[in-house]
Amino acid sequence: MFRRILAAGAALLAACSSPSGPKPAALEQLSDPRSVRVLWSANVGRADRFTFFPAPVGDSVYAAARDGTLARFDVANGEERWRTSVETRLSSGVGADLRTAAVATEAGEVIAVDTAKGEVRWRARVSSEVLAPPQVGNGLVLVRSADNRVFAFGEDDGKRRWVYQRAPSSLIVRSPAGVTLLGDMAFAGFSGGKLTALALGNGGVRWEATVALPKGATELERVTDVVGDPAIQGQEVCAAAYQGRVACYEVANGKPLWARDVSSLTGVSLDARYAFVSDDRGAVHALDRSNGRSVWKQDKLANRQLSVPLAAGSAIAVGDLEGYVHFLARDSGAFVARFATGGGAIRNAPVALPSGLLVQTQNGGLFALAL
Repeated sequence: MFRRILAAGAALLAACSSPSGPKPAALEQLSDPRSVRVLWSANVGRADRFTFFPAPVGDSVYAAARDGTLARFDVANGEERWRTSVETRLSSGVGADLRTAAVATEAGEVIAVDTAKGEVRWRARVSSEVLAPPQVGNGLVLVRSADNRVFAFGEDDGKRRWVYQRAPSSLIVRSPAGVTLLGDMAFAGFSGGKLTALALGNGGVRWEATVALPKGATELERVTDVVGDPAIQGQEVCAAAYQGRVACYEVANGKPLWARDVSSLTGVSLDARYAFVSDDRGAVHALDRSNGRSVWKQDKLANRQLSVPLAAGSAIAVGDLEGYVHFLARDSGAFVARFATGGGAIRNAPVALPSGLLVQTQNGGLFALAL
């Protein structure tokens, strides 16, 4: 039954990117673009059809590849500190803290690796495919499986501490939807447009909110899944849903703050003033965090299958299906720079570094960039 659900979800995404679908917008030449500096670059290995997220932690960056490679790089210069194989094919990126880097597979295996030596510490199992990176914190490794479950394992021993589960939907968007940690709580989005806050101690529900309600005449039209990782800034947590909305809530109790109708396949990010989201048509939106009102919309990247945007100083960085990183002015959405990685699509959101940002391409390239 569940294999049929995943196949349907894959077909849904394939329809959004098929050769017969809308063509990606041509890129306009930029007038007087700012220079993009490559701080360092490296290669970890191909992602194939999965999305791999790198994890900067402390003075290191951890990155993984489909073939089972896991590597640790110096965050300042990209120097490789170690590289190992976990001897199985992986399906998600890395979650890490200072002691543990965790990865997972499409067969539901979770693998924890000691960050000092790159040696496997333990292996455990969840109930289905894992598409989003595990999260490591508070002595736990948390894993969101594709069948609407969150598993918590002990960071040191890999023993299962608790499981939270929801009934799976008959049709899902097969994209990475992960877990975000804050204090003693974990936040995760699910199919049916639900956002749930869980207690890390026992997996109990602190609160639940409805980001979007399914609507439409057909089963396909009623797919309303929360996508990406919930985003947290200060005392607010926000989430985005496919064929739904972007909505923000109070972290402590789930009180709704605002919501805006935007359909996304990737998720939302936040900075001190704005919420940023790439919609499913390829437009980038900046929304006022105080009320959800539109600040600007950049629609000249239509159908380019954009990543989640990242605020990087005075600019916003977003990746696309051809491996370009586009830099938009944070306050206006105007194009200010563009960088061609030449390394395949950028599916994962750029991640912040102390002096810039990092992207990982589908071909395995890691690029640390700065304006």
